[in-house]
Amino acid sequence: MTSPASHPHDPLHGITLETILNQLVERHGWAVMGDRIPIRCFQMNPSVKSSLTFLRKTPWARQKVEAWFIAESRQT
Repeated sequence: MTSPASHPHDPLHGITLETILNQLVERHGWAVMGDRIPIRCFQMNPSVKSSLTFLRKTPWARQKVEAWFIAESRQT
């Protein structure tokens, strides 16, 4: 897998949406994610599968998740 640093114009290069989601869930948990981005797939019976389905069909929600991930990546 190519490291994101090798593509400075695309910080998400080589990182799948599933990886992003799994890392955010691991760091924060579903409750925090549902508070920060109030969508049903994070708040009611959350699962990676249902969240991926929703995020792939909903560009505004996906952008919020990706922006959160990028912001955290830059802090570390």
